[in-house]
Amino acid sequence: MAAEHDTGAGGGAGGASRLAARGVTVGYGGRSVIEDLDVEIPAGVVTTIIGPNGCGKSTLLRTLSRLLRPTGGTVVLDGEDIGRLRTRDVAKKLGLLPQAPVAPDGLTVSDLVARGRHPHQGWLRQWSSDDAAVVERALAMTGVSDLADRPVDTLSGGQRQRVWISMALAQGTDLLLLDEPTTYLDLAHAIDVLDLVDDLHEGGRTVVMVLHDLNLATRYSDNLVVMRAGSVLAQGHPREVVTAGLLHEAFGLRAEVIEDPVGDRPLIVPIGRAHVRRGPART
Repeated sequence: MAAEHDTGAGGGAGGASRLAARGVTVGYGGRSVIEDLDVEIPAGVVTTIIGPNGCGKSTLLRTLSRLLRPTGGTVVLDGEDIGRLRTRDVAKKLGLLPQAPVAPDGLTVSDLVARGRHPHQGWLRQWSSDDAAVVERALAMTGVSDLADRPVDTLSGGQRQRVWISMALAQGTDLLLLDEPTTYLDLAHAIDVLDLVDDLHEGGRTVVMVLHDLNLATRYSDNLVVMRAGSVLAQGHPREVVTAGLLHEAFGLRAEVIEDPVGDRPLIVPIGRAHVRRGPART
């Protein structure tokens, strides 16, 4: 299904597509959540999927990662049907952070991050000094080296998210899929995690996220995919996509869209009933 508000070939900012859904239909229990959906994920940029609850955001991300198999259409990874690739080969190319991941009780940070090297292990290749070096780099990149010996279940929410991202980095992939990485985090910790995502993108990685906070999505994304009722409503750079009309169409939200005073992206100012009722302040 073509996007109604598409802003150009390739589906947004950045280079050629690494990952794409082409005519994808997927659902649960015989009910389609996504139907005949097309989307391109440009390489080397941050793409964020937004939309109202139940529109299929997480379903799309899980389908792109091959956790869900479509009943129709194809997900393409680096030019190949992802459904035909070996699980180990997919894991070497694509790292996924699901919603609210849980580590086994007592597992340390370093042990969890080391699990990211499992796709590279086999009968003929066991744990090596190269694997240890990759884990150390992943810990350092996410700023959690000093937590290496701590049990994961003793960490704060922001620390845990950094550790899980570190595990995905240890896979050695340059394509990361993050399903609501700021869930349950306060604003300061959410900004901390998204700053890390921005650093990873600046390092050349392709990142795909699902976010609920619209202003964080616009501020940290080069490419937005706006969904509604299992379809892509719009896709492109936030400056080109985010309008008051689109927000009303996608979310039923009344809002003003203004220039962000601290960045080059649009800022969304919601308008609730209380704001309409109130008159000017009296002196």
